[in-house]
Amino acid sequence: MSMIKGETGDWEIVLGLEVHAQVISDAKLFSGAPTAFGADPNTQVSLVDAAMPGMLPVINERCVEQAVRTGLGLNAQINLRSVFDRKNYFYADLPAGYQISQYKDPIVGEGAVEIDLPDGATKTIGIERLHLEQDAGKSLHDQHPSQTYVDLNRSGVALMEIVSRPDMRNADEAAAYLTKLRSIVRYLGTCDGNMDEGSMRCDVNVSVRKPGADLGTRCEIKNVNSIRYVKQAIEYEARRQVEIIEGGGKIVQETRLFDPGRGETRSMRSKEDAHDYRYFPDPDLLPLVFTQDYVDKIRASLPELPDTRKNRFINDYGLTPYDAGVLVLEKETAAFFDTVAKGRDAKEAVKLVTGDFFAMLNRRGATIAESPIKAEHLGKLLDLQADGTISGRIAKDLFIAMEETGKDPAVLVEERGLKQVTDTAAIEAAIKAVIDANPGQVAAYKAKPTLMGWFVGQVMKSTGGKANPKIVNELLKKALDA
Repeated sequence: MSMIKGETGDWEIVLGLEVHAQVISDAKLFSGAPTAFGADPNTQVSLVDAAMPGMLPVINERCVEQAVRTGLGLNAQINLRSVFDRKNYFYADLPAGYQISQYKDPIVGEGAVEIDLPDGATKTIGIERLHLEQDAGKSLHDQHPSQTYVDLNRSGVALMEIVSRPDMRNADEAAAYLTKLRSIVRYLGTCDGNMDEGSMRCDVNVSVRKPGADLGTRCEIKNVNSIRYVKQAIEYEARRQVEIIEGGGKIVQETRLFDPGRGETRSMRSKEDAHDYRYFPDPDLLPLVFTQDYVDKIRASLPELPDTRKNRFINDYGLTPYDAGVLVLEKETAAFFDTVAKGRDAKEAVKLVTGDFFAMLNRRGATIAESPIKAEHLGKLLDLQADGTISGRIAKDLFIAMEETGKDPAVLVEERGLKQVTDTAAIEAAIKAVIDANPGQVAAYKAKPTLMGWFVGQVMKSTGGKANPKIVNELLKKALDA
């Protein structure tokens, strides 16, 4: 929905997203502690992460490189000088009493992301900034009836906070933006985008206004961990705000939580402003300074990103924008399709990959990496059809055999005797046998030529589906019309 219908007319939703993306790095932002997901509680905590007295942070260059890489992927300004600040607040899972973040001088400045909308249109969403910061620990409230447990494994893990401009106007746009952002960081190899593991989380800023009016008061919905929940949270929160304003109330700037079970947002705390956090430059860390040459070397190592690859698929393979968009969403899918389609009929490749192949993956609940059919083998299946070795019907059977065995289709054709029959003498013999056995149908054909399909089916059946359908049709018509 782009507008909300209220009792006093239409209301426009204004949305901005703050996405926390965990940096792919073997160590934390300021310590050498590991970052692997799923470790036992408090087993990946250094003295720095636990904020023991006298411990000093040391910047992880890999995390800096990943942030610059992400900024370049977002077409953003890379700041050659940035500053780490202390963001002060007190919470049980933040042992130092402050978070090392970036405030006025972030590592990445303004950028842009182009999103694909459901109606086929595109829209540009502005990026305000990307800054590096350390994650807090995790409070566990369900381990004991009266006590809260704290796990510091996440404490100090490097996060990139990617802040958008308030350019989105409905839940679909927010979902498209998150989907595109996740696709970009996965292509870049800077974040795995696994929202279910918490390595990508989203804070959603929602406000409403009359069309053309000044921005309304926003509420921030914290730590939403799936795209579906982001959409639900936006739709509920926008409706809640409209009802309050139309009822004569005022929106209070606050932080809220989304309850997926009830499908509603709930107040968490009043929204802090920057001065509440008492930001100041971290005295233990010098400003982060690097050269343009450093940035250029990272730029030179960037892979082909989703938008570039989508345009190439449209221009080189003649794909529709929709098909190209589906195929480039995941890096592995795009690479798989590239291998299948290169040097072949791209339209046939699209049909095979998005049809039978995707259906097979869905049925098995498998990823591309887990597929029993290799891209090279799927390409060879198209080759065997194109050169007349097999028919379309045999190709269907061969696809099933490839799934079951993982074998090269050319090997399976030889092993199972699946070569298409193109020998006209053999096909003519099969046609004669069918015609001789069905004089009644032959007579009916004379009055109703659409019965041709029945004869084709009988001939194909008698040859085990191996006869070349084109030759069957030509010879059958000749025999029946004689």
